[in-house]
Amino acid sequence: MIRRAALLCLAVLLPLMAAGQAHAVGYRYWSFWERDGSTWTYATQGPSTARPADGAVQGFRFAVSENSADAARPRGAAGFAAICARTPRQDGTKRVALVIDFGTAADAPSGERPPAARTACARVPRDATTAEALAAVARPLRYDTNALLCAIAGYPEKGCGEQVSGKAEATAAPQKPDSGSDGPSVGLIAGGAAVAVLGAAAVWQARRRRA
Repeated sequence: MIRRAALLCLAVLLPLMAAGQAHAVGYRYWSFWERDGSTWTYATQGPSTARPADGAVQGFRFAVSENSADAARPRGAAGFAAICARTPRQDGTKRVALVIDFGTAADAPSGERPPAARTACARVPRDATTAEALAAVARPLRYDTNALLCAIAGYPEKGCGEQVSGKAEATAAPQKPDSGSDGPSVGLIAGGAAVAVLGAAAVWQARRRRA
């Protein structure tokens, strides 16, 4: 009887846990990265305020993710020497290597298809921001009223940081809203309650049989 009750607990709990994962929430947007040696690091400021030095490598990746911790990194070669090999140094300017990854078809908005990833070397004034470097090589850019980067080279045609639900495999996003989501989910709470009730029933049945 106890074994049967344990199996019943699992039958109740597993679907609830799966349901909690299936309702994961992510955001579809362009994430901004900085290259340090061979490692991509999520940028701590936006492209409109970042002012990279000559020789910097910076990247952008379009994807769906739940938060910055699980954001998808740009793919492909990222070496400054290779990207800017045909862009000679000029006085009064700097060169910024850019890696632009338009993401996968799974992350694309409905009805749109991501272009192939590209690299570009932007030669801009020494005090230029990353946004200015990006505008020099990947127009048209699109921003929302809060200066959030919405599109690079016209992709995507619409949308900007919109919420995407029902993707347990969500992959790159603005900060996750603080809605108490770090606590246990409703599914897990309900599952725990079911385990407690069924466990108590199993103990009662065992005592009854011994009596």
